[in-house]
Amino acid sequence: MPAGAGAPVDSAAMSHSPGPAPATDPARRRRLVTGLVGLAAVTLVLDQATKAWALQALDEGVRREVLGDLLGLQLLFNPGAALGLATGTTWLLTLVAIAVVVVIVRVAGRLGSRAWAVALGLLLGGALGNLVDRLFRAPGVFRGHVVDFIAYLDWFVGNVADIAIVVAAGLLMILSLMGIRLDGTREGRDADDHEAAEADAADGARAGSDAPAADVPASDARASDAPAAPAPAADAPVVPETPTRRDV
Repeated sequence: MPAGAGAPVDSAAMSHSPGPAPATDPARRRRLVTGLVGLAAVTLVLDQATKAWALQALDEGVRREVLGDLLGLQLLFNPGAALGLATGTTWLLTLVAIAVVVVIVRVAGRLGSRAWAVALGLLLGGALGNLVDRLFRAPGVFRGHVVDFIAYLDWFVGNVADIAIVVAAGLLMILSLMGIRLDGTREGRDADDHEAAEADAADGARAGSDAPAADVPASDARASDAPAAPAPAADAPVVPETPTRRDV
């Protein structure tokens, strides 16, 4: 199974945002980050504890049946990735595992979703579990072989860290399909809400500009509509009437 390499993290789901996303409460974010770290720590401890048990209880290459051919226990030391791939590039797999851990630590400060916290916690714990083997087991630093002991049919042999990585990959794919981002917002819904808010603001501005003027009493309206009286003309000089001459 994967030797420290983690599931692909959807960068679009992490970073793309069509509108301003609501800020996550700092106390809630701290709880999510604490849960992520706690889950990663539990996964790491469980992985290393089961590997220590397998080293003591199992013989290398000898399979013990648990559920017939479906599931068994078989101790192997894996220098590569899943299905025996990349056996000659152990150092590269170590660098990939380190990169996965760094990315998760960097994005943890933007957490706003409980499901994302669970997925990243499992992914971080699984990556660290196999990274510890790469760094500290034989034959040397960056070239250590991962301890695998859970045999699935005749297909491959893995460990607890691999299980955590696979579950994390499944959760990340589901979250991506549902459009749930790292901060807990939903891709389609937030875009619609942002457009609706802009439309409401535009409608409010138009309504304000089209508002009718204040009502004016009818008597005042009639008085204002009446034509103004002409201004009195200046006094004209009075011309005395000339008497007519009467014929005698």
